[in-house]
Amino acid sequence: MSIRLLLLLSIFSLSTLSAQDKAPKLRSIFNGKNLKGWTVPDNNIWWTVKDGVLSVKNDEKLTGSILWTKRSFRNFVVQLDFKFGDGTVDSGIFMRGDGEDAPQIQIGISGSLKRDMTASPYIPGKGYPVEAGRVKDLLKPDDWNTLRAEAKGNVYTAWLNGEKVMTYTLENAKLEGPVGLQLHPGKEMSIDFRNILMAKRP
Repeated sequence: MSIRLLLLLSIFSLSTLSAQDKAPKLRSIFNGKNLKGWTVPDNNIWWTVKDGVLSVKNDEKLTGSILWTKRSFRNFVVQLDFKFGDGTVDSGIFMRGDGEDAPQIQIGISGSLKRDMTASPYIPGKGYPVEAGRVKDLLKPDDWNTLRAEAKGNVYTAWLNGEKVMTYTLENAKLEGPVGLQLHPGKEMSIDFRNILMAKRP
Protein backbone atom coordinates (compact mmCIF):
# COMPACT_ATOMS: atom_id res chain seq x y z
CA MET A 1 0.00 0.00 0.00
CA SER A 2 1.42 3.38 -1.00
CA ILE A 3 2.17 6.16 1.46
CA ARG A 4 -0.25 8.40 -0.43
CA LEU A 5 -3.08 5.89 0.00
CA LEU A 6 -2.29 5.48 3.70
CA LEU A 7 -2.44 9.24 4.19
CA LEU A 8 -5.78 9.45 2.39
CA LEU A 9 -7.21 6.64 4.53
CA SER A 10 -5.97 8.34 7.70
CA ILE A 11 -7.54 11.65 6.71
CA PHE A 12 -10.83 9.89 5.90
CA SER A 13 -10.83 8.08 9.24
CA LEU A 14 -10.15 11.27 11.18
CA SER A 15 -12.83 13.21 9.32
CA THR A 16 -15.34 10.42 9.95
CA LEU A 17 -14.58 10.39 13.67
CA SER A 18 -14.82 14.16 13.78
CA ALA A 19 -18.22 14.10 12.07
CA GLN A 20 -19.46 11.46 14.50
CA ASP A 21 -18.22 13.55 17.42
CA LYS A 22 -20.10 16.59 16.15
CA ALA A 23 -23.32 14.73 15.39
CA PRO A 24 -24.17 12.26 18.18
CA LYS A 25 -27.14 9.98 17.59
CA LEU A 26 -30.17 11.56 19.22
CA ARG A 27 -32.81 9.40 20.89
CA SER A 28 -36.30 10.42 22.00
CA ILE A 29 -36.91 11.06 25.70
CA PHE A 30 -40.56 12.01 25.10
CA ASN A 31 -42.82 9.35 23.61
CA GLY A 32 -45.51 11.79 22.48
CA LYS A 33 -48.22 9.85 24.33
CA ASN A 34 -47.65 10.46 28.04
CA LEU A 35 -45.05 11.61 30.56
CA LYS A 36 -43.28 8.28 31.03
CA GLY A 37 -39.64 8.91 31.95
CA TRP A 38 -40.40 12.29 33.53
CA THR A 39 -41.03 13.25 37.14
CA VAL A 40 -44.56 14.63 37.04
CA PRO A 41 -45.39 17.32 39.64
CA ASP A 42 -47.91 16.43 42.34
CA ASN A 43 -51.47 17.44 41.46
CA ASN A 44 -50.35 18.20 37.91
CA ILE A 45 -52.63 20.73 36.24
CA TRP A 46 -50.00 22.30 33.97
CA TRP A 47 -48.48 19.64 31.70
CA THR A 48 -50.57 17.81 29.09
CA VAL A 49 -49.76 15.57 26.14
CA LYS A 50 -51.78 15.33 22.93
CA ASP A 51 -50.92 14.21 19.39
CA GLY A 52 -47.17 14.15 20.03
CA VAL A 53 -47.08 17.61 21.62
CA LEU A 54 -46.21 18.42 25.24
CA SER A 55 -48.09 21.56 26.30
CA VAL A 56 -47.76 23.60 29.47
CA LYS A 57 -49.96 26.45 30.65
CA ASN A 58 -50.16 28.43 33.87
CA ASP A 59 -53.02 28.08 36.34
CA GLU A 60 -55.16 30.89 37.77
CA LYS A 61 -52.67 31.49 40.58
CA LEU A 62 -49.79 31.74 38.08
CA THR A 63 -47.77 29.14 39.94
CA GLY A 64 -44.69 27.79 38.22
CA SER A 65 -43.69 24.21 37.47
CA ILE A 66 -40.64 22.27 36.28
CA LEU A 67 -40.91 18.94 34.50
CA TRP A 68 -37.73 16.95 35.25
CA THR A 69 -36.31 13.87 33.59
CA LYS A 70 -36.14 10.93 35.98
CA ARG A 71 -32.57 10.26 34.89
CA SER A 72 -29.52 12.42 35.54
CA PHE A 73 -26.91 13.17 32.89
CA ARG A 74 -23.29 14.31 32.71
CA ASN A 75 -22.17 15.30 29.21
CA PHE A 76 -25.08 15.44 26.78
CA VAL A 77 -26.94 17.12 23.96
CA VAL A 78 -30.66 17.85 24.26
CA GLN A 79 -32.73 19.02 21.30
CA LEU A 80 -36.38 19.98 21.06
CA ASP A 81 -38.89 21.91 19.02
CA PHE A 82 -40.81 24.68 20.74
CA LYS A 83 -43.65 26.96 19.76
CA PHE A 84 -44.73 30.05 21.68
CA GLY A 85 -48.32 30.09 22.91
CA ASP A 86 -50.32 32.80 24.64
CA GLY A 87 -49.09 35.45 27.03
CA THR A 88 -45.52 36.42 27.89
CA VAL A 89 -43.55 33.22 27.37
CA ASP A 90 -40.68 32.80 29.85
CA SER A 91 -39.43 29.21 29.70
CA GLY A 92 -36.23 27.28 29.25
CA ILE A 93 -34.20 24.10 29.58
CA PHE A 94 -32.54 23.40 32.92
CA MET A 95 -29.14 21.79 32.34
CA ARG A 96 -28.13 19.35 35.12
CA GLY A 97 -30.64 20.47 37.72
CA ASP A 98 -30.96 24.00 39.07
CA GLY A 99 -29.00 26.45 41.19
CA GLU A 100 -26.05 28.77 40.61
CA ASP A 101 -23.88 25.91 39.34
CA ALA A 102 -26.41 24.69 36.74
CA PRO A 103 -27.56 27.15 34.06
CA GLN A 104 -30.86 27.30 32.27
CA ILE A 105 -30.96 27.85 28.52
CA GLN A 106 -33.63 30.50 28.09
CA ILE A 107 -36.66 30.23 25.81
CA GLY A 108 -38.63 33.46 25.38
CA ILE A 109 -38.81 36.71 27.30
CA SER A 110 -36.45 37.35 30.21
CA GLY A 111 -38.36 38.52 33.26
CA SER A 112 -35.45 40.72 34.36
CA LEU A 113 -34.46 42.16 30.98
CA LYS A 114 -37.99 42.34 29.51
CA ARG A 115 -36.85 41.12 26.10
CA ASP A 116 -36.34 37.87 24.25
CA MET A 117 -33.20 36.00 25.37
CA THR A 118 -33.84 32.66 23.67
CA ALA A 119 -30.76 30.35 23.61
CA SER A 120 -28.86 32.47 26.18
CA PRO A 121 -27.71 30.92 29.47
CA TYR A 122 -29.31 32.17 32.67
CA ILE A 123 -27.46 31.65 35.95
CA PRO A 124 -29.60 32.08 39.11
CA GLY A 125 -28.27 35.00 41.12
CA LYS A 126 -25.99 36.09 38.28
CA GLY A 127 -28.29 36.79 35.36
CA TYR A 128 -27.21 36.35 31.75
CA PRO A 129 -23.40 36.23 31.42
CA VAL A 130 -23.54 36.14 27.58
CA GLU A 131 -26.25 36.70 24.98
CA ALA A 132 -26.92 34.38 22.07
CA GLY A 133 -26.27 35.96 18.68
CA ARG A 134 -28.58 36.46 15.67
CA VAL A 135 -31.66 35.29 17.55
CA LYS A 136 -33.81 38.08 16.07
CA ASP A 137 -32.95 36.83 12.59
CA LEU A 138 -33.38 33.13 13.35
CA LEU A 139 -36.36 32.98 15.70
CA LYS A 140 -39.83 32.30 14.27
CA PRO A 141 -42.30 33.82 16.77
CA ASP A 142 -45.40 32.21 15.27
CA ASP A 143 -44.02 28.83 14.20
CA TRP A 144 -42.01 25.89 15.47
CA ASN A 145 -38.34 26.46 16.32
CA THR A 146 -35.59 23.95 17.08
CA LEU A 147 -33.29 24.55 20.05
CA ARG A 148 -30.26 22.35 20.63
CA ALA A 149 -28.22 22.69 23.84
CA GLU A 150 -25.03 20.89 24.82
CA ALA A 151 -23.37 20.47 28.20
CA LYS A 152 -19.82 19.14 28.01
CA GLY A 153 -17.77 19.58 31.15
CA ASN A 154 -18.28 23.21 32.14
CA VAL A 155 -18.88 24.40 28.57
CA TYR A 156 -22.42 25.07 27.34
CA THR A 157 -23.30 25.55 23.67
CA ALA A 158 -26.62 26.33 21.97
CA TRP A 159 -27.93 26.20 18.42
CA LEU A 160 -31.15 27.81 17.22
CA ASN A 161 -32.79 26.50 14.05
CA GLY A 162 -29.54 24.84 13.00
CA GLU A 163 -27.16 27.74 13.65
CA LYS A 164 -24.69 27.93 16.52
CA VAL A 165 -25.58 31.03 18.54
CA MET A 166 -23.90 30.68 21.97
CA THR A 167 -20.95 29.19 23.83
CA TYR A 168 -20.37 29.80 27.52
CA THR A 169 -17.95 28.41 30.10
CA LEU A 170 -19.22 28.29 33.68
CA GLU A 171 -16.60 27.98 36.40
CA ASN A 172 -17.39 25.35 39.05
CA ALA A 173 -20.29 24.04 36.99
CA LYS A 174 -22.43 21.22 38.30
CA LEU A 175 -21.37 18.21 36.25
CA GLU A 176 -24.35 15.91 36.63
CA GLY A 177 -28.09 16.30 37.06
CA PRO A 178 -31.50 15.97 35.39
CA VAL A 179 -32.83 18.00 32.50
CA GLY A 180 -35.88 20.16 33.17
CA LEU A 181 -38.47 22.14 31.21
CA GLN A 182 -39.78 25.30 32.85
CA LEU A 183 -43.11 27.00 33.33
CA HIS A 184 -42.08 30.27 34.97
CA PRO A 185 -44.10 31.41 38.00
CA GLY A 186 -45.94 34.72 37.97
CA LYS A 187 -46.52 34.62 34.22
CA GLU A 188 -49.63 34.20 32.13
CA MET A 189 -48.23 32.01 29.41
CA SER A 190 -48.30 28.77 27.46
CA ILE A 191 -45.75 26.96 25.31
CA ASP A 192 -45.65 23.71 23.32
CA PHE A 193 -42.78 21.23 22.93
CA ARG A 194 -42.29 18.26 20.63
CA ASN A 195 -39.51 15.98 19.32
CA ILE A 196 -37.58 16.07 22.60
CA LEU A 197 -34.33 14.21 21.90
CA MET A 198 -31.10 13.55 23.75
CA ALA A 199 -27.68 11.98 23.26
CA LYS A 200 -24.85 11.30 25.65
CA ARG A 201 -21.49 12.92 24.92
CA PRO A 202 -18.07 11.52 25.81
